Amino acid sequence: MTAESTEYSKKVLTRLDTIHEDLVDIKPTRELNIFSKPLPEEGAAVLMGFPGSGLVGTIALQYMVDQLEFELIGSMTSKYFPPLAMMNKGLINDPVRVYLKKSGDLNIAAIVADIPIAPMICYEISNGILEWLTPFKPREVLTIAGIITNEPEKRVFGVATSPDALRRVQEHTLVLPIGSISGIASSILTECKARNIPAVGLLGETINAPDPRSSAATIEVLNKMYNLALDVQPLIEQAVEIEQSMGKIAEEVQQQAESTPKKDLPMYG
Repeated sequence: MTAESTEYSKKVLTRLDTIHEDLVDIKPTRELNIFSKPLPEEGAAVLMGFPGSGLVGTIALQYMVDQLEFELIGSMTSKYFPPLAMMNKGLINDPVRVYLKKSGDLNIAAIVADIPIAPMICYEISNGILEWLTPFKPREVLTIAGIITNEPEKRVFGVATSPDALRRVQEHTLVLPIGSISGIASSILTECKARNIPAVGLLGETINAPDPRSSAATIEVLNKMYNLALDVQPLIEQAVEIEQSMGKIAEEVQQQAESTPKKDLPMYG
């Protein structure tokens, strides 16, 4: 080997070492990005509502934060969220929003979403949310979802991650003796159980359409649990209008979800 070729080999090896160092320094992209003010250090009750059956959680919590004038403190984004944004009077809404309000001696945070979470990314999103929440030591987590029964009663069923958490809701709901739940609500409850964070789920009896009446039933449970004194009558009176507007949103969301190639989702292939 000549001196010239030896020098060239050294340069190549040096360049490869540099490339390796650059690659090691590259951090993997986070599945969920959260831009928010910190939650209170003394712990807060964290309520979550994502689109699902009847849009029960989304309608209930958005009505709550609007009527009780919660402060908007943050938002969430993810490359796996569908490219969809809702507008209100010409202004773009963040697809997932974080709110906060002090109610009596209790701080209440609310995470409200306009977009559905695909089943294949429920773990990534719920894990990202709980990773962010855990350092704030939340007092409890509550998630609201719908359960389709096609019955007119609008009952609210309760589930929890521990016997103590179950006692929080068993006087105000019908406890499900056996069964299963799915979607982002189940992932959030599972993550809370794994992290030993008290969590409960409210499942509003609904139909497969936007259902503000079921949302009103879950708000009545929230009133009892957190002493909110939130009047649901305006929600009932606006039910028809809300059903129409949320129905259009649901159609757009469904069309967007159906048009999203599966290869764009994680854990596919």
